[in-house]
Amino acid sequence: MVGKIVFSNAGRDKGKYLVVINCTEDYVWVADGKERKLETPKRKNIKHISLTADSLNPDQFKTNKSLKKAIAVYKATVKFKEEP
Repeated sequence: MVGKIVFSNAGRDKGKYLVVINCTEDYVWVADGKERKLETPKRKNIKHISLTADSLNPDQFKTNKSLKKAIAVYKATVKFKEEP
């Protein structure tokens, strides 16, 4: 599950795309490279996120800058797919 792109359904980051950095049975640690850095990921309950079908390669989230860029590219493609 590490590297999976998720959508936050609850909390202060509601409505944002995040990437799973670590996981256990009940919780995941997520980061977006901007508000939540890789050094201090946010612990979220699995119930409060929605999984997407896409994931990132480990090279795409080595640094905060590369993580921000990967999420921005993903958001742009998702918006493009949703438009009629």
